[in-house]
Amino acid sequence: MEAGINNETVTSFLQDLGVDTSFVSDGLSSLAAVNSKYLRDLKLNVSGLLAAKNLTKKEAYLIAKAVAINEKNKTLISAFGALALKEGATIEELSETHACVSIMNVNNVFYRFRHYMGGNEYYDKTPAGLRMSVMMAPTMGKGLFELISLVVSAVNGCERCVTSHEQSVKEQGASEPRIYDAIRLGAVIKGLCVTF
Repeated sequence: MEAGINNETVTSFLQDLGVDTSFVSDGLSSLAAVNSKYLRDLKLNVSGLLAAKNLTKKEAYLIAKAVAINEKNKTLISAFGALALKEGATIEELSETHACVSIMNVNNVFYRFRHYMGGNEYYDKTPAGLRMSVMMAPTMGKGLFELISLVVSAVNGCERCVTSHEQSVKEQGASEPRIYDAIRLGAVIKGLCVTF
């Protein structure tokens, strides 16, 4: 691996995320080479949404970790996991975040298929037959589990799952501003994964 990227914004960004400053990716290298304004925007968007007023820091880091897991970005999975632990997340909550992302990927594929095939009586009426006990009494609490489920479903573009989890999150007492902050955070972390 190279010695790192000689760019003040990148160095500061990596330090903020707890990533070794010698980290290099094609996206960061490309943007740093032209001192792209987007690097500053991305850094500000990420830092701003990780400190969103409707999410605790622990919640924000777990949501960010979930999106990194979904996007298979090992560097950010590790970084957001470490940051979540510093904010009081437990090993069980970190593990449950992985389980949540996994079951949402199962559901997002299945329910998107049903949606795309709308009107097919067999597909619509036949039970899914999928085990989802992890969703029943999550360690992190039903409200946060549902919020992460909503964010992952939005990232994966499953309309039925988004609608269902948005309703469930509201039933757990979440406000629309809280949901909005979580979705904005998920969108920004997805963009971060592309760059990292």
